[in-house]
Amino acid sequence: MLLHIIARGKIARSPEAELVDRYAKRLTWPFRHTELPDTGGRVPPPAHTPCRQVLLDERGRLMSSEDFATLLGRWRDGGVRETRFLIGAADGHGDEARTNADLLLGFGAMTWPHLLVRAMLAEQLWRATSILAGHPYHRSG
Repeated sequence: MLLHIIARGKIARSPEAELVDRYAKRLTWPFRHTELPDTGGRVPPPAHTPCRQVLLDERGRLMSSEDFATLLGRWRDGGVRETRFLIGAADGHGDEARTNADLLLGFGAMTWPHLLVRAMLAEQLWRATSILAGHPYHRSG
């Protein structure tokens, strides 16, 4: 299953970009990272179907890493060919996008800069796929 981060804004050369790249290189699942301008531009159509759309949102569902891995594994095993993770600009996502999403996912009640969210999401994708593969990277208490 393709894991596809679609984010508003440019990450350019930054410590956050290095983190995204570090975790992207570790992923054994197909991965894509698409950047859109802060305003305008269109979210590209899915490369593969069926597809799931996850919006990163401060009001989204909080999940443990294990639960996130289980969800991705269930989608993959159920025939989903692409999961898209959308990170909005400073104003987040509109009501229509929220309504059409398969999941609103939150990283806690705090507001995070979109560059850090990309890095944290890339790490959680690596963590989830390593959990599913039985890799020792993830250690739960």
